[in-house]
Amino acid sequence: MTRAPRVLGLMSGTSADGVDAALLELPGWPELGTGAAFPALTGRAPRGRVVAHEFTPYTPDLRAAVLSAMRGEAHAADLTQLHWWLGEVYAQAAAPLAADADLVATHGQTVQHHPRPDRARGWARPATLQLGEAAVLAEATGKPVVADFRPADIAAGGVGAPLVPFADWALFSEPGHSRVVLNVGGIANITLLPGTDPSGVQAFDTGPGNCLLDEIAARAGQDCDLNGALGAAGTVHAPTLERWLAHPELRTPPPKATGREVWTLDRLSAPDLRLTDLPLTDLAATATAFTARTIADALRFLPLPPREVVIAGGGARNPTLVSHLRAALGAVPAGPVPLRTFADLGWADQGFTDATREAAAFAFLGYARAQGWPNTLPHTTGARRAVSGGKLLLPTSGGPA
Repeated sequence: MTRAPRVLGLMSGTSADGVDAALLELPGWPELGTGAAFPALTGRAPRGRVVAHEFTPYTPDLRAAVLSAMRGEAHAADLTQLHWWLGEVYAQAAAPLAADADLVATHGQTVQHHPRPDRARGWARPATLQLGEAAVLAEATGKPVVADFRPADIAAGGVGAPLVPFADWALFSEPGHSRVVLNVGGIANITLLPGTDPSGVQAFDTGPGNCLLDEIAARAGQDCDLNGALGAAGTVHAPTLERWLAHPELRTPPPKATGREVWTLDRLSAPDLRLTDLPLTDLAATATAFTARTIADALRFLPLPPREVVIAGGGARNPTLVSHLRAALGAVPAGPVPLRTFADLGWADQGFTDATREAAAFAFLGYARAQGWPNTLPHTTGARRAVSGGKLLLPTSGGPA
């Protein structure tokens, strides 16, 4: 290999709106397959650059099928079809960029994630399910593919999430600088980077990101609360906000992970208040404020307040949510914490944006897996040890007739 390694990362998250494909170049990192040890982290962030990005939206019928699977409504035949359908979509998403990649890494589409037994809901053992057949992707691209990252951590006693913190640490940590990297996708999660010591990294899901707002927008015939318009037009319903903030999951200390199966309007309804009694705009305003508060309140689980919170994900494009979040971070008990963007830090100049961060993270996780390195931080997932997560699928080049 005569140039820096390039890995194509594919990410389709809990918003279930499509696939982000980010081609991550890693200058200064060992070539793929050399067996070199993990290098010491030095210098300024980021330690890589995104040289290309494509977004492939889900069609309405595919999105409906994914959301149905997330709600637990799909049967085995439906899931089987969806698994291969998503594999075809990932191949389509990879096509414009795969020729320049040495490796492809795909998170897959999470449709169920139950990392701890829950006998009350019929889950006798931990389990997770990410769909999107990797063999279809390997056949279409002719590249090695790393997929299905979560099970290795769960098998080692972890909750299989969050996985992105390992990549956040490798790409974005800086000596002597404490920051939180926040992703607001369907679910919101944070990574504390207190410096370049991986033992100090903390990460967990904080609660809902865009999922409640997406559900409310669907009632208005929209895919999402575009530009935060619904939330901006309404008034926060204080009693509902306070009741939601008392949700027991928000008081659970990390390590923890959550999903759309927890954060739905039906599950948040109360006998004395049907949410359909609220005007849709008030419901959106309340959900927006709730999402912002859950993120800011989650900082109490960190040992020290960070110097800054850096926002990424689809929520970064919702100005109403961003405004609520700035206010909530300005009122945390330990003192105000400024909210930054990747552009504020100059990272956008290296191709890292709210749209590319997670796809690039899984590109790095795939790169680490292909190198044979552990690519998890067990103290953030609750696992007994670090694992090299992901299943490596090698394309064939000929064989028996």
